[in-house]
Amino acid sequence: MAETITRRAALRGLAGTALLATAGAHASARNEGENPPARKFTKDLVCGNIGVRVGLPEAIALAGRHGFESVGPDPSALRPLSDEALAKLLAELKAAKLAWGAAELPVDFRQGDEAFRNGLKDLPAAAAALQRAGATRVGTWITPGSDRLTYLANFKQHAARLGEVAAILGDHGLRLGLEYVGPKTSRASSRYPFIHTMAETRELIDAINRPNVGLVLDSWHWYTAHEAEKDILALKGADVVCCDLNDAPAGIPTDEQMDLRRELPCATGVIDVKAFLNALARIGFDGPVRAEPFKAELGKLPAEEAVTRTAAAMDRAFALIG
Repeated sequence: MAETITRRAALRGLAGTALLATAGAHASARNEGENPPARKFTKDLVCGNIGVRVGLPEAIALAGRHGFESVGPDPSALRPLSDEALAKLLAELKAAKLAWGAAELPVDFRQGDEAFRNGLKDLPAAAAALQRAGATRVGTWITPGSDRLTYLANFKQHAARLGEVAAILGDHGLRLGLEYVGPKTSRASSRYPFIHTMAETRELIDAINRPNVGLVLDSWHWYTAHEAEKDILALKGADVVCCDLNDAPAGIPTDEQMDLRRELPCATGVIDVKAFLNALARIGFDGPVRAEPFKAELGKLPAEEAVTRTAAAMDRAFALIG
């Protein structure tokens, strides 16, 4: 998701004791030496996340060469393809032993009504293109504050707009993932802070009340929201649509971390990537996990080298599972 902050399973009335019981059950199983379940999620490549700007065919080739298991689909690239061209692309995807990851939502629901309505008009065509290609997941992120809307007004607007989005996506067999933005610094300049935790995002999903809406989990936002393994273990695998993986700069207090200054997974050890990934494995999450380091240096490298470095970081992270 180039030059964007690419960012969930409603609350079921779980009480705090129930959450602790769930986490405790998992901990007990680990203490008894029970083998963790095999991971179902894929090592995913989204070239835009690492500043690599290539077309979809080259992204597929890069992902295949570097051991990834899925690649992000691009509805704008898929829409104009003829049946023959699409068949060729899907053959390349299969030959590279790749599945589709998650697409970025092509609708601006954060600004004025005109921009939202214009995006909504184009969404059915984009959704149809994804469906035609066999993709099933779409993700987006939530701005953690507003200078214009109070929390409640913003919540109502998000629930209404994203409900419309989810309905269109659902008609095309697509799930929608919502990502909260955790850093305190990201909402500090807003007059009215907004959703910035997993619990709040689950409340929004509950209000949207569509079966195809879930979470986008990001290890960065999980860390900066002061969340823990137990928060993920309270979920079901089906509650999560897609995930982002990264690390944080060392020597900076959590509440002072800046959102666009991240690191590749396992670069510093500030974020507990092992706990994050193992919790995802334990709940049976089966979607894409993609690196999202927002590291400017990667974008200055040749595409092959940037993907090589990203693949190595993801390999180190996935080796921690189990």
